[in-house]
Amino acid sequence: MPWRSDPQPYYVWVSEIMLQQTQVATVLPYFDRFIQSFPTVEKLAAADEADLMRHWEGLGYYRRARSLHAAAKLIVTEHGGEFPLAYEDVLALPGIGRYTAGAILSISQGQRLPILEGNTLRVFSRWISLRQPPTDKQANTLLWQLSEKMLPQLDPGRFNQAAMELGALICTPRTPACDRCPVQSLCSAHRDDLQVVIPGKVTKIKYEDRTEFALVVTKPTTTKNAEPQFLMQPLPEGARWSGLWDFPRPTDQVFESVHGVGDWLAETLGRPIKTGLRLKTIRHAVTKYRISLHVHTATVAASRKKLPQPWQFVSLSEMADLPMSVTGRQVCKFLHSDKQAHLEF
Repeated sequence: MPWRSDPQPYYVWVSEIMLQQTQVATVLPYFDRFIQSFPTVEKLAAADEADLMRHWEGLGYYRRARSLHAAAKLIVTEHGGEFPLAYEDVLALPGIGRYTAGAILSISQGQRLPILEGNTLRVFSRWISLRQPPTDKQANTLLWQLSEKMLPQLDPGRFNQAAMELGALICTPRTPACDRCPVQSLCSAHRDDLQVVIPGKVTKIKYEDRTEFALVVTKPTTTKNAEPQFLMQPLPEGARWSGLWDFPRPTDQVFESVHGVGDWLAETLGRPIKTGLRLKTIRHAVTKYRISLHVHTATVAASRKKLPQPWQFVSLSEMADLPMSVTGRQVCKFLHSDKQAHLEF
């Protein structure tokens, strides 16, 4: 892991934000590309938001990227471009909580600060044979106290990383490898044969099935051999995937059919919309929903009036440089495919 071989605060910070709810194997190539493009806090602060989001595309939880950007700007204006090394200053940065601040400063600076995240929460819960769900307020407070008392005086950052790795590789959620655990003799859960029931169960997300529609609307043109352009918009603040570009797709309303989505878009644009055949269905999950996204062709009536902001027609070559939602990028790739090249819109 590059943030271990060169644990400067900036690298550890970026890696910790990327690793939130994301696996290490997924993060590694993103981290390398990100650091190549934004090697310093100053470069990150000066980055165009669309370019930043393009680098984050596919990692999900895009609010993390915007918080990273906001924090970089704050570091430039209030700390002269140098990542702050005081705990309270780090904690005051956007997108950084108690765990992240402790991880950054203990790993990069050797400061004696505890961390508690998914892996260490599980390790310490089993260590003391905690019978309560670790997310309960009283239990969580106890685990934070334990994680602090466990810290050695020498190299606490290495200890924190070892505890996280122990949870990731040995003390796993299901069937922990107790026979290979270096601290097996000190583990209360193993002694009491409770390692498979501790930590207490955390409520799992109950997914709801949901059907959504997206429209691939081609720009009307009379020019032969012109590169086709498709209707898109950057998603506004507060919307799902805000800051990314997407095809027409209502997410704050539920429609029974694609015709309802066509009526919605017609009202939005002030132009007649005719929906057509279904190109494909994309299945994915967002928060508590399991979504079946039906992607349909559509045509829009030609007009001399400008499209209302922020809608615009975008070519496939232009899409390559835009930050897009995961499903939007899948539609884009489909439009690039040979199969789609012979499809009449």
